Amino acid sequence: MHYAEQALLGAILLDPQQLKTVGVLEPGHFGDHSHAALFAAMRTVPPPAPATHASEPVWLNAVLRIARPEAPGLTAAYLHNLVHACPCAGHAAAYARMIRAEQARRALRTRAQRLAQRATDAAGTHPAAAVLAEADALARFLDELSGQFAPHTGSLPRTPPPTAPRRDVSQEVVEEERLLLASATAHPAGLKAMRWLQAEDFAVPLHGALFQCLTALVHRDDPVDAVTVLWEAQHRSLLTTNVTPAHLMALLSTPVDSPEHWGERVLQRALLARAHVVASRIQAFTDDLANTPHQLLTGSRRALADLTAIRIRWQRTTPPAPTGRPRTPLPPAATRAGPPAAVSAHRTTR
Repeated sequence: MHYAEQALLGAILLDPQQLKTVGVLEPGHFGDHSHAALFAAMRTVPPPAPATHASEPVWLNAVLRIARPEAPGLTAAYLHNLVHACPCAGHAAAYARMIRAEQARRALRTRAQRLAQRATDAAGTHPAAAVLAEADALARFLDELSGQFAPHTGSLPRTPPPTAPRRDVSQEVVEEERLLLASATAHPAGLKAMRWLQAEDFAVPLHGALFQCLTALVHRDDPVDAVTVLWEAQHRSLLTTNVTPAHLMALLSTPVDSPEHWGERVLQRALLARAHVVASRIQAFTDDLANTPHQLLTGSRRALADLTAIRIRWQRTTPPAPTGRPRTPLPPAATRAGPPAAVSAHRTTR
């Protein structure tokens, strides 16, 4: 892009009338500060008549004088170098398109980085809403760019997908997923309305597999308790030397609160993790210089579409408040057999 910026500025220095051919180009589109200052000065000074420009350097001197306060390193010798760096002044429009394309790449990378930052910052009051707002801003930016670059064949980027960021498996995350499984075992009736939660939303694969055991029992209208879930887990080959029957019985026997409450927490973390994956994929597209602007647009939209599905499920977790009678509180969970489980700090706090 350094050569493209030099070629464009050299073309305008040779023929100031080329300013009319560059389209929507702003000083901020340039990557070099001196080039941006020089282009801003070019747009400030009215272009001279071709005959006057060919005989007198009045316009060149005026441009240099205006640009120097912003870029003191500019000299008349550098303007001479720019003129020699331009292969053809008539190609100014093509050089301008290259500069706009690179600026779009940089801007898209910046917005993807913002999305990734939002996705990894769960300290806010409403992290899911903040992530979705950032994703909407990114989608609007893609819409703005779509009219600036013509589509062409082979529009999908060939960039290999990056390694997905690792899910957070802190003690808090593990405890919330365990409480969901135990509460769903104690109150399985709520699982039929929790179609918005899926096994891949869990950070711990074993917990996702146990959730599939629960939903399978509920959908078959089979009895649900810790023993029947253990039986289903055995049929799915979930029992190993590290995952023993006693371990699962203890995990499923400590219900706290409703399954819907913990399900929302699990889904919110899955939403943030998916947004982080999407942001990483878009950044990978922008880092691959082989991608054209239209490929960046198409690939980024495909990546954002992967966030749409989980976004729809997240919106289902907060339906409008019913106008009828308030929901009957859940009955207390029955005492279950099995090894006693340690009471977590989170449970004590609640």
